[in-house]
Amino acid sequence: MQNIFNQEHPKGLYLLFFVEMWERFSYYGMRALLVLYMVHELMFSSQKAGNIYGIYTGLVYLTPLIGGYLADRFIGQRRCITAGAVLMSAGLFLLAFGGKELFLLSLFLMICANGFFKSNISSVLGLLYGDDNDKKDSAFTIFYMGINFGAFLSPLVCGTLAAKYGFEWGFASAGVGMLIGLVTYKLFEHKLLGDTGSKPVCIKQENNISTDDVNKSKFIGLLILMLFTIPFWICFEQAGSSLTLFAEYKVNRDFFGFQIHTGYFQSLNPLFIILLAPLTSGLWSWLNKRRMEPTSIEKFSAALFLMSVSYVIMIVAGLMSDTGKISLLWLVLAYFVMTVSELCLSPIGLSLVSKLAPAKFLSLTMGCWFIMCFLGDAIAGFWGGKYDSLTSLQLFTPLAVLSFAAFLLLLILTPKLNKLLKM
Repeated sequence: MQNIFNQEHPKGLYLLFFVEMWERFSYYGMRALLVLYMVHELMFSSQKAGNIYGIYTGLVYLTPLIGGYLADRFIGQRRCITAGAVLMSAGLFLLAFGGKELFLLSLFLMICANGFFKSNISSVLGLLYGDDNDKKDSAFTIFYMGINFGAFLSPLVCGTLAAKYGFEWGFASAGVGMLIGLVTYKLFEHKLLGDTGSKPVCIKQENNISTDDVNKSKFIGLLILMLFTIPFWICFEQAGSSLTLFAEYKVNRDFFGFQIHTGYFQSLNPLFIILLAPLTSGLWSWLNKRRMEPTSIEKFSAALFLMSVSYVIMIVAGLMSDTGKISLLWLVLAYFVMTVSELCLSPIGLSLVSKLAPAKFLSLTMGCWFIMCFLGDAIAGFWGGKYDSLTSLQLFTPLAVLSFAAFLLLLILTPKLNKLLKM
């Protein structure tokens, strides 16, 4: 933990940490319940629920490109964050109490909310540090822990309320979390963030990045590297669809007489993030002092390899489940390996974007990062929707093969990418 916090950081980091924590609380609390709500309350088939889930989570990561453009050109990042928090709260309360008739409208509001919020809060964090790249990795690690504090708590809180009092109270508690984040942000943004991100950047045609060959090569390398996150997200986002259904129907959820709610499994990943982030940060620091730290590209490669390992575990678990419900430890182990994989890719990628993106396109480039999440999530939802029509072997084997193939391809392209990114 000391390796993360041993540097001085602007106080605005901790405001953004807190606001992002509550936004992620609202998102992951809702996400843990969404497929179960559609299957059990709206009586959708698992295929229809999986497809809607994939479209929703995909669009959540597409709209930040639009939000990033509006922030850079017209509105500024700070106003976008406020608009996103307001829309997110409205969408969650509509989902809670609007009924089946307003279900799609509530999803639409939350999609728009993420467009305004997601890329811009990360961009403001990057802007706080200017050209001080040495502190950005630790800053984004702290920020990423905030994301996962919220993601850890939300399935426990929202899942418990949904199990005891109904889905509407689970969704409403997610809305309350977003309101807490919004109020905190408005109370302290001017004091702790100053003018950072308060005004749009005027983009002029003559300042296009293609006029700078060095920046152009780095930007192209960054975009190529981003493409390798698509197979990662295809595999990772099974957590809210096929892995949730697997936990619901194939896992013995009895734990010393206590029946574990399926949504609680969504807290495993963020819990492991909180526990492992300080360790991985310390590892990178230890290796850096010995000039042995892997490059960002090598960390991405490790992430893809570990993701394939997690699905090999799920293949074995799936085969065992054919003869009866299996121990929950199989799913815990798969989520653990998946989490180590995530730590090698997601916070590293966010930090890399903040370092390499052209200043006048920062939010837009951050939006490009989330477009890769959109593509991965959309495919993930489509594949997760096949849960009922495929055996576990048929469902999980292609995911293991996909991530391993991406790992091999990235290894082949590493020398070229190192040249483009000057690593």
